[in-house]
Amino acid sequence: MPFTPSLRHQSGNFLKLTHKLQRLTQPYFLPLEETNGWQFLGLLVALIFCVGGVVLFLLTALMAAVHGLLPQLTDTYLGGVQGSLSTIWSSWWGVLFCGLFAVGCLSFFALRRQLRRRRWLPWLLLGVIIFMLLAVNGINAGITFIARDLTNALIAKDGEASYRNLWIYAICFIVALPIRSSQFFFTRKLGILWREWLSKSLVTNYMTDRAYYRINPNDEQATDIDNPDQRISDDTRDFTVQSLGFTLSIFDSILTFLLNILILWSISKELTLALFIYTFICSTILIISGRKLVKLNFNQLRYEADFRYGLVHVRDNAESIAFYRGEKQEQEETERRLGTVVKNFNLLIIWETIISVMQRSSNYGSNFIPYLILIGPILSGEMDYGGFAQANVAFSLVESSLFFIIYNIDALARFSASIGRLAGFQTNIEEAAQQSRDAQQAIPSGDSLVVCHATLATPRTNRVLIEDLNLSVGDNEHLLVVGPSGCGKTSLLRMVSGLWSPRQGTVESPRPGELLFIPQKPYMTLGTLREQLCYPQPPDPDLFSDDHLRSVLELVNLGALVQRYPDFNVKQDWPRLLSLGEQQRLAFARLLLNSPRYVVLDEATSAVDVKTERLLYNLLTERSIAFISVGHRPTLTAFHDNVLELDGSGAWRLLPASGYGMGPA
Repeated sequence: MPFTPSLRHQSGNFLKLTHKLQRLTQPYFLPLEETNGWQFLGLLVALIFCVGGVVLFLLTALMAAVHGLLPQLTDTYLGGVQGSLSTIWSSWWGVLFCGLFAVGCLSFFALRRQLRRRRWLPWLLLGVIIFMLLAVNGINAGITFIARDLTNALIAKDGEASYRNLWIYAICFIVALPIRSSQFFFTRKLGILWREWLSKSLVTNYMTDRAYYRINPNDEQATDIDNPDQRISDDTRDFTVQSLGFTLSIFDSILTFLLNILILWSISKELTLALFIYTFICSTILIISGRKLVKLNFNQLRYEADFRYGLVHVRDNAESIAFYRGEKQEQEETERRLGTVVKNFNLLIIWETIISVMQRSSNYGSNFIPYLILIGPILSGEMDYGGFAQANVAFSLVESSLFFIIYNIDALARFSASIGRLAGFQTNIEEAAQQSRDAQQAIPSGDSLVVCHATLATPRTNRVLIEDLNLSVGDNEHLLVVGPSGCGKTSLLRMVSGLWSPRQGTVESPRPGELLFIPQKPYMTLGTLREQLCYPQPPDPDLFSDDHLRSVLELVNLGALVQRYPDFNVKQDWPRLLSLGEQQRLAFARLLLNSPRYVVLDEATSAVDVKTERLLYNLLTERSIAFISVGHRPTLTAFHDNVLELDGSGAWRLLPASGYGMGPA
């Protein structure tokens, strides 16, 4: 059995893909923690039972009403429908359909608790869409009989019958058009509601427990995550649209198959068997050929996002690039990313062309099958041309349902890539959130900052930066951290702030909200001046009045900013508008407004003059705020009680600040 390992591998990949699809799909319709995949699939089947029962009851009531008002209409034009309904209700089929409808309703009643928090809404919309699919497929099945009668009437030159069937044909299209249009609307509506929920869910997980920091998308080799922005925005859009599209298309294909296969079988068993054999051969060839498309589409999504990120990077760093006159290097890097996009897309074009040729060949070839199989019965007089026309329509409908994978192999490849990217992102942010929770548990909250026998190493390379560190910073105490570049000063601040965990030892950190970190390049939000100052607290005017904000800006020597922008609700591109020194002073204003007990300053005054630096540190001292600073200026020792000196090899010294010499600035 030489193909067994390959088949087992493909089966394993399919099961993994199915599991990923379930994890992404089910939570919107049913809570994953309270139900399982079988209950979800069972409820989907129950929905079909419910909708099918509603269609049968409504059709029965409608036919009874029409027959009561216009009996001649039902006898002349709708006799087949009336007869089918009579057969159903006078046999065990009626009992079966009623039983399935009851099972469907009871399934939803049994899981009513899991459908709280508006989870009933997607099921309702899905039910309406399935109802419309059933209606349209019923009309399509009826059209095959109309095509037969119309063809025979034309051949017989029966004008009355021809015009009658033509009118019925037109009425069917008139009825089907608004149903198809409504189906499109409700499908798109369900898609945007699902996308909104999925995007919010991913954003919530992304922002919870600092998962966005733990993922560290810049280190793609270590995290296997690239461009989280694209995964949350574009991939969620593609996934929800494609999931609904494929699910409804598959259901539509199944309905088309079930409603037309019996018609085709009753006309010609040989034609039906030939269709099955032809479909199996073509599908097998195309599925094997289309496997390459999955990887190519996955890579294309990544390369497109990398190219877009490179352009955004140039925009965000336009001034620095201009100062360096680095246009040539940036152009080369951008063109390199574009080249990767084009190279992969050229491969996509080749494979999609191969698939397209196969699809068209199979489509063109299928047009000959009805003629090849039925030419004998037609020429011998065993089948009239109306029967051939009906068989041809039924053959086309069944063929389209069986060839669903063939017609959509490239779209399925893109869908598979979208599932992989989105599921991988979901798994990574969940793992990152768990790591963050574990790190927070390892750093208990307390009234002060205490480091006890802590050994700090880099998370990726495990290079030891500080070994067996012991220190404490209490209320109104000030510690200066110094040492050569790369010795671990900023890493120490990450540890005391709770972003990194020590390899050994313990760190007791102040409670959340009592410690604020100010980096060398302060974070500027996408918002108003009020939001800049209040961050991370909400910009509540009742909490921070305009006068309060003005006074704080005056304290940090940003009075000119108030004169330029007296309205605190003005929005500007603040990182580009303000110099680094102004941004650092604004960060101190933010600090004063938040009033933490502890502040961690990573060269937070490197871009201001010595006089302003003294002013800012005096503001902290006057408010009895304890702080830990990293810096290189000799003037910093005057504002601190102790100095922690690191040498980069793991050794450290804790010395009094008075009399400590840092050397020339």
